[in-house]
Amino acid sequence: MAWSMSTLVRLVALAAGGVMGAQLTAVTYPNNATSKPQMHVYVPDKPWSGQGKGPLVVAIHSCQSSGPSYFNNAKIPWRQGSDRKGWDVSSKRSLVRNGGGDSHAIANMILYAIEKYNIDKENVFVTGGSSGGMMSNVMAAAYPDLIRAVSLYSGVPAGCFVSSGGGVAQWNNSCSGGQSRASAEQWGNVVRAMYPGYTGPRPRMQVWHGSADGTLSPNNYQETIKQWTNVFGLSQTPTSTVQNFPERNYSTENYGTEGMLQGIWAQGVGHSVPSNLTASEQWFGI
Repeated sequence: MAWSMSTLVRLVALAAGGVMGAQLTAVTYPNNATSKPQMHVYVPDKPWSGQGKGPLVVAIHSCQSSGPSYFNNAKIPWRQGSDRKGWDVSSKRSLVRNGGGDSHAIANMILYAIEKYNIDKENVFVTGGSSGGMMSNVMAAAYPDLIRAVSLYSGVPAGCFVSSGGGVAQWNNSCSGGQSRASAEQWGNVVRAMYPGYTGPRPRMQVWHGSADGTLSPNNYQETIKQWTNVFGLSQTPTSTVQNFPERNYSTENYGTEGMLQGIWAQGVGHSVPSNLTASEQWFGI
C-alpha cells in the first residue's frame, strides 16, 4: 500500500504581533538527522492573547495527502502544512531518540521553532491523523521532554509499525489489521526503549479512533490505551466515561485522576476520525 505524510508546524501565535495576511511558508532549519523533510510554518495574524510567550502546535498529516491539501482541508482545521512523500514510522532509526530518522528531524523542527519564533518551550503540542497519528505516538515516546500534550487521531501504538527488515516507511499488515497485540507492559517497554533511561514527565495523551475504521483496525485503539496506561502507571479501567461527547455517538474515557490519558471512541466513524479543533485545543489548554 502506498502512503504519504507531511509535518505541519503551526505557531498558534507569537507574543508580539504578526504580519497581516499570514501564509504557509517554507523555512530552512538546522537538521543533523539523516532524514531531511521540509518544514513549513504558519504564523497567524492575530497575536497571542495569553500570558508570556505563545504556544506551538506541530501537526502531521495523514497518508494519501499533501501539505497544501491538509492546510486547506475544512475537516482538518489546523492552518499549517508541509510536503513530503512519506514519514518513517517503521525503521529503527526513527523509533529511537536521535536515531537520524524522521522523528529526529521533527524534533529539530521543534527546537528551531522555539528559538526562532520566541515560543514557550513548555507549551509545544503535537497532533496528527492516520500515519500522522502514528508519528505523533512516536514523538511522544522518543521526545517526551519536548512535548506537553498530544492529540492523535486514528493511529496505532508507538512502535507497532516497526519493520522486521529495517525498511523505511514500510506498511505493516499485521499492525494495520489489528493482529499486533501485546500486554500493557510489553507496549510500555516499547515506549521506554525509544528513550532509554528517561524518567522525566511525559506528554498528556488524547487518543481518538473510529469503530468502523477499515484502514487501521479499531483494535489499535485499545492497544494504544494499554500502552499509555502502562507508561503512566494507570489502570486500564476508565475512572470516568462521558457518552455523546465531544460529539453525538462519541464516548470519552478518562484514565486516572491527573488528566494524563483520555480515549475518545467514535462509534460508526471510519478512517480517519475528523479532527476536532475545539476538543484538541481544550486538551492542550490553549
